[in-house]
Amino acid sequence: METLDCRGLDCPQPVLRIKDFIEANTRTLAFTVSVDNAAAAQNVVRFVESQGFSASLNQNVDDFEIKAEKSEETRSESVATEPASSNEKTLVLIPKNTMGSGDDVLGAGLMLNFLNTLNEMGETLWRVVFLNGGIKLTIEGAKTLPAIQQLEAQGISILVCGTCLTHFNLLDQKGVGETTNMLDIVTSMQLADKVISV
Repeated sequence: METLDCRGLDCPQPVLRIKDFIEANTRTLAFTVSVDNAAAAQNVVRFVESQGFSASLNQNVDDFEIKAEKSEETRSESVATEPASSNEKTLVLIPKNTMGSGDDVLGAGLMLNFLNTLNEMGETLWRVVFLNGGIKLTIEGAKTLPAIQQLEAQGISILVCGTCLTHFNLLDQKGVGETTNMLDIVTSMQLADKVISV
């Protein structure tokens, strides 16, 4: 079984290496991946599952090992990564935990109001991406968490930057959404009909 050693690679390099491996080995039914942090492990699991593999994650002393397997029956199946839809897709990018500049207390209140009002965008709202300081809006105990959880409950995709969570040492405190990587963020921006940066 092929083993991909992705330890020491910055996001999104592990996912990109796996993507290249799968594309170059279309008949492969199983492989393992080694990474050295929890954010990368979550990204790898989510990516291999999106490609039709089942994923099992084991945490070792110094690293994480993900075993990806695919049955013979599902090998040739096409895995849809995005649902077909005739609706316009709007992506909202939130790179900080306040809105505007000049007063952080006011900015925090404006951001909370913004998130509570975001569902008024209607069916065009497709995905909300949090990165850099914006990830602090998604952690347990944040005043904004219930509003974001409500968006997710309504079927809106919530992506939270794994590198950013790790940088702020908040990975274990994430309270909503999927831990993601820069490849997913860039791909989401490409797939969206409209990108709004707050």
